Amino acid sequence: MIDRYSRKELRALWSDQRRYDTWLEVELAACTAMEREGTVPAGTAARVREKAGGKLNPARILEIEERTRHDVIAFLTHVEELAGADARWLHLGMTSSDVLDSSLGILLVAATDEILGGLDLLLAALKKRAEEHRHTAMMGRSHGIHAEPVTLGIVFAGFYAEARRNRRRLEAARAAIAVGKIAGAVGTYANVSPAVEKEALAALGLRAETVSTQVVQRDRHAELFGALALLGASVEKLAIQVRHWQRTEVGEAEEAFGKGQKGSSAMPHKKNPILSENLTGLARLLRGYAVPALENVALWHERDISHSSVERIAAPDATSLADFMLRRAAGLVDGLVVHSARMQKNLQLTGGLIFSEGVMLALVRTGLPRQTAYEIVQRSALRARDEGGDFKSLLSADPEVSSRLPAGALDGAFDLQHHLRHADRIIDRALSDEELP
Repeated sequence: MIDRYSRKELRALWSDQRRYDTWLEVELAACTAMEREGTVPAGTAARVREKAGGKLNPARILEIEERTRHDVIAFLTHVEELAGADARWLHLGMTSSDVLDSSLGILLVAATDEILGGLDLLLAALKKRAEEHRHTAMMGRSHGIHAEPVTLGIVFAGFYAEARRNRRRLEAARAAIAVGKIAGAVGTYANVSPAVEKEALAALGLRAETVSTQVVQRDRHAELFGALALLGASVEKLAIQVRHWQRTEVGEAEEAFGKGQKGSSAMPHKKNPILSENLTGLARLLRGYAVPALENVALWHERDISHSSVERIAAPDATSLADFMLRRAAGLVDGLVVHSARMQKNLQLTGGLIFSEGVMLALVRTGLPRQTAYEIVQRSALRARDEGGDFKSLLSADPEVSSRLPAGALDGAFDLQHHLRHADRIIDRALSDEELP
């Protein structure tokens, strides 16, 4: 991922240096386990670590790879240059994927932990805004059209609840990919023992793949990329909401605009939702990695390398992108400028049409069939919308309404607080992470 859309922590995590250092840790963990088993001379791993640990040169490994055309052999060759004769005991009975897949598991777990940290920042920001705006009334919309009132707190609580679901999915995916294998060429432990694998992987914070073939099974990785795709979709959903709120005609909220910031090279008056638009675009990219991850699941027999090229790009890019997006989204929510007065104005924009369901239900309670009540209310509603009349006045002037709903009863149908009376219950349910039956 380009520097513009990644943090230094993720760039370091996916660097050549970190990758080769992790390969060495896998080799040393296996070597240590073999020492205890008695198949490798005691002290070998310690001596290799002393001579090669922290001294690997990525440029040298890549130079050797130019000749060998094999990355793991190039790595082992460089370790032998540094550690000498003891290096011959590394990789004993192992295959390249033992190193590559176990290392990938370690790095993906570390990347997922960074992503979870960013998600926690977003959750905290959403929770804060949900509490702050519990009772800030605003227009709820369906199909982009005014529907019925909600509160901004409910909206933020909805995003919070969805972010919590994303966290649970990521936690499950983290567990799924915290897996490695040190089982040999086709996973049968022909020249290395299950005991060595169990001990070495435990030291690395991993579990052993149940049936590994030559590789860790790629449905595990696809689960993570699928969770990241859903995470990106949720971030985009939030971003689109902010973009709508910031439209001139709506004006209910806007991104923070810093001192000295410029919105347009041509129009000095512009304040554009650049963060939200950026997140929308990045979400498209993040989702795109889920498809090749799914396609990586079907490998030929015990293994081919069609997945390898995909993962060299997708693993660092997707995790770096998700990490970056979450921190940007957290800042967006935290700094969002809310215009509650404009929200109040928009609630009144249609002259009371948003209370049409309440009027219809009040008529139904007097004994009218639902469809008859619907048609009566719709008649005045469409007239108010098309001709600009006052909805409540038109209803009062309709004999079929006034004969059943005296003034007081009609007023009750136009009560804003009636619509918002359960706001606290909804928000509390979301913020407490209470599950619906």
